[in-house]
Amino acid sequence: MSKKNGFDKMSTKKKSRRLFLGMLFPLLILTIGACTFFYMITGQILDYYINAQLQGSVETLNSNVLEKMDPVIVNVENFANFGELTDDSQEILDTLVRTFAKNLEYASSFYYMTATPVSKGGFFAHSNGYVPPESVDMTQRDWFTSAVKAHGELCFSDPYVDSETSAMAVTISKAVKGKDGNIKGVVGSDILMDQLLAMLRKMSISKNSRMDLINQNGTYMTNIDASKVLRDKWIDDTRFKGDIKDWLNGEKKSEVKGNSFYAVCKVGKAPWYIVIEGPKVDFSGRLSNTILTFEILLIAFSIFASIMNIRTIKKMREGEQKLGADLFEETQNLVVSAKENAATSQDQSAAVKEIVATMEDSNALSESIASKIRDVSKVSEKTSADVATGVSSIEQNVAQLHAIFDANQQTIDGMKVLSERIESIWDIVTLINNVADQAKIIAFNAELEASSAGEAGKSFRIVANEIRRLSDGIIDGTKEIKEKINEIQHSSDSLILASESGTEKINAGYENAKGLAERFASIRDSAEITASSASDITEIIQQQTTSSEQILIALKQISAGVENFTVATDTISSSAEHIREMSEQLNNSVKSDEKK
Repeated sequence: MSKKNGFDKMSTKKKSRRLFLGMLFPLLILTIGACTFFYMITGQILDYYINAQLQGSVETLNSNVLEKMDPVIVNVENFANFGELTDDSQEILDTLVRTFAKNLEYASSFYYMTATPVSKGGFFAHSNGYVPPESVDMTQRDWFTSAVKAHGELCFSDPYVDSETSAMAVTISKAVKGKDGNIKGVVGSDILMDQLLAMLRKMSISKNSRMDLINQNGTYMTNIDASKVLRDKWIDDTRFKGDIKDWLNGEKKSEVKGNSFYAVCKVGKAPWYIVIEGPKVDFSGRLSNTILTFEILLIAFSIFASIMNIRTIKKMREGEQKLGADLFEETQNLVVSAKENAATSQDQSAAVKEIVATMEDSNALSESIASKIRDVSKVSEKTSADVATGVSSIEQNVAQLHAIFDANQQTIDGMKVLSERIESIWDIVTLINNVADQAKIIAFNAELEASSAGEAGKSFRIVANEIRRLSDGIIDGTKEIKEKINEIQHSSDSLILASESGTEKINAGYENAKGLAERFASIRDSAEITASSASDITEIIQQQTTSSEQILIALKQISAGVENFTVATDTISSSAEHIREMSEQLNNSVKSDEKK
């Protein structure tokens, strides 16, 4: 009897072990397959996410660079436009150079060089008062000759060592034409490369990514290693193996290839490009850890589920006797319930399918609305940025018109003072004329006295004649002086009238520009509100789309479950009789075991 009990215990252990392994292996295989599929899908999502991050980063960085460069470009172009309307007066152009330089936060200097060299009568105006040595001909510098060849287009120089600051800089220059269409000078402004490099270093999309500024040929313009600037090429240091000409064609691009990611974006009007490079592992490392943790948890859950199932089966076997008796009784009710459930499930299946179709249409409509709202949001953001740039330019133009107005008013005041001094000269000339008249009368009286004196007054008569002749010469000279003063005064009055007319026009232009600035500021505020509202709507629509997708997935699952339930109820209905017979046999078997 003890041998039989030992054999039963060993047999029970083997059955339990087989049952445990039989339940564990399918769960493990299913877990590993699910993790592998999840890893493949996540890789594609990761590439899309990296591309989105790259697109956003290059747009932000390009906006930051343009924000620093646009004021310099606008002031260079504005100076060229104002220079066409002004005379080649060194004093006026010096004032313009200093006025335009006041609004340039990121420019180290602002200057103007006439087309005529200094050695031949030209001049060089500099915002910092820099005066080049006599041996240096500024008209032969690259920034000057390039602007002359460009015929009115903006020129961007390669980096060079600035003679004032001894730092790397680039020059933005443009030729200034005269009223006759000929080039009369070149205006330029310097930007320190250290500021652009610092801006690039502030941004980072991942731990090991790097950003650089290169020219059209792919040569470095900024680099941590200063020895590589204008000497080495980006394509030689990077893992990117594509065609550099196709890569630098002016379009914004991003790419995830192999284990690295790349992005490129052109900088405004400049022939420069921002390039980004980094390892893909910066993004995928955290994902790998997450997947590994998920797999371990699934395996642990599979083992735990197998153990719990075995315990459940043991408890089920302990209750087989009771279930055998109850099963027979409940099977009778199951036949009736199965038939009722079959009819109900068919109705539910049709209703759920109709709801699923409606939700699919609603989900597609929500996705279309979200796409349109995202496009509107992008356009609103770009409009807001463009309007802000226009407001800044108009404010700068208003300040510059005000400075020109003040300079012109000072000129008018000086002319009025000159007119007053000319009036004082009239008094002096009148006094001289009166003195000459008195001298003439005295000479005439002296001549009469000399005639009455006879021979003794001969010498006195000669002196009287000379005095009268001198008085006549003075009177003739004062007449000529009066004519010249009249001409000068007439010219001064005409110049004052012309200057006052010009002042009124400048003042009218100032008021118009000021009003335009206020209108643009109002447009900017409206554009910012529109961009903010579009962003909020985009977020709400995205949340609604996500909720609709989740509801649609749930409804599809419910629909599949209802269909399965319909099939199951049909099977239950046809198999209920078999179950009743099996329950009856089980009940008889249990009773037989109890008797034994």
